[in-house]
Amino acid sequence: MYELPDVMEAAVTVGHGGPEMIELRTDVPLPSLEPGGALIRVTAAAVNNTDLWSREGRYGTVDDPKAVAGWQGTSLRFPLIQGIDVAGFVEAVGDDVDEAWIGCRVIIDPAVEYLGYTPSRFIGSEVDGGFAQFFVATIDQLHAVSESPLSDAQLACLPTAYGTALGMLNRAACAAGERVLVTGASGGVGLAVIQLATARGCEVVARTSATKAHLVLAEGASAVSLRGVDDLSDLDEVDVVVDVVGGDEFGLVVDRLRDEGRLVTAGAIAGPIVTLDLRRLYLRRRTLIGSTMHTRSDFAALADLARTGSFEPLVADMLPLRRITDAQSRFVAKDFVGKLVLDPWATTPIT
Repeated sequence: MYELPDVMEAAVTVGHGGPEMIELRTDVPLPSLEPGGALIRVTAAAVNNTDLWSREGRYGTVDDPKAVAGWQGTSLRFPLIQGIDVAGFVEAVGDDVDEAWIGCRVIIDPAVEYLGYTPSRFIGSEVDGGFAQFFVATIDQLHAVSESPLSDAQLACLPTAYGTALGMLNRAACAAGERVLVTGASGGVGLAVIQLATARGCEVVARTSATKAHLVLAEGASAVSLRGVDDLSDLDEVDVVVDVVGGDEFGLVVDRLRDEGRLVTAGAIAGPIVTLDLRRLYLRRRTLIGSTMHTRSDFAALADLARTGSFEPLVADMLPLRRITDAQSRFVAKDFVGKLVLDPWATTPIT
């Protein structure tokens, strides 16, 4: 252990907008430790679409899909330290917390609070998150993974992408022997779905670009459907569609479901407004399922998998936290496969 500093480096988001709303600061006060809390030294924090959409206010409202709003349909409170995916070590705990936690390597359930089974408040959204050298979590959010063979960067890939993927597979009740179509297959959630569904004994068909086909096959997909090349109508029917894309192809992927097939969706990276022929839905008794993140039991199961290292998240690159805007620009450009991860302790000049 070492003496904790009074201040830390952090990427602070000061309002809704573009990357110019992120300020890199070296004088942010260390977060206060409350009862039931734990101070985490962040060793890795992954970049997610959630970070960008929250900063840009792209979630809209029920009345106005184009309204500037956070995921709950309201403006976030700024200044805010974003970063929903965190791995690190426990440095200190509140007075009422077992000190055995100190020194533990942990991943953090990003849900601060649940409404029933559904996460309702998140780090990096309603409270400060992991784009900093330190942050505070509640003891209920901690999952010890000291024995995991995964690197800190790989562990940081898990909470949002793999938590979302596992939640989707569980809500759609994907089972061994089923044929599963995964859209956005080269993204963080898509790759997680491929790995987790394959581990369940599912046959996975990945919808991806021609340049990334070999990579999704290497992660366990049985076949690929090339976006912009292969006509979806030529694809044999599947039992389940796992979709994070939405947009113009949504109606087409619904129509690839067999009778009584299920589509589960947890994203809209190609656009939230879709066209769907309802006759193709009800005449064939297909089911549409909305999924947001994970449940507590989903995340506990994910932590168990992390401890055994039964799958290996693909880290595309690890960059200093000070290059957060570069990392987010790359995220938008999609010039990688896997996850981009930030290191808050890497020393490069702040520009």
